[in-house]
Amino acid sequence: MRETSEKKNNTKAKLWIDLLIFVVFLVAMDPFSTGIAVHEWLTIASMAAVVTHLLLNWQWISVVTRRFFSKLATRARLNYILNLLLFIDGVLIMLTGVMISEAVLPSLGLRVPLNFAWRPLHDATANLFILLLGLHTALHWDWIVRTVKRYLVQPFARLKPAKQAEQKEAQA
Repeated sequence: MRETSEKKNNTKAKLWIDLLIFVVFLVAMDPFSTGIAVHEWLTIASMAAVVTHLLLNWQWISVVTRRFFSKLATRARLNYILNLLLFIDGVLIMLTGVMISEAVLPSLGLRVPLNFAWRPLHDATANLFILLLGLHTALHWDWIVRTVKRYLVQPFARLKPAKQAEQKEAQA
């Protein structure tokens, strides 16, 4: 089956956005390595990538939402529930993160009352997010492998013979 140009571009965009989200997530998960300010600003900035991810997948989201209680494949229903849990958990992470902000809110001149419940809730939701993201990744592993091969590995593999031919010509 041949991909249309629009679908191919959409798939490429999804891959790059997902890779960006993953890298930002890895960096943000260790605020002691980057510092609290980088952790906070990076996670707030990453929301643009997450919104883009949701928009690129909006057709799937709307179709599955309409069909959720009717005829729908078990895998799609499971994927939808997992995505919904990821979204809810992500919102909780952001909300609790704002409530314990040490860099973003003070730089904007805002202060929230201290409450010692926010930190453990932030940590717990972040840890739950790791589990949910692992399940999300496992559920999409075939797409990840196929798309990485198609758009990252194969283009570089095609360049290799061309470079070898150029080198042989240069040596001759």
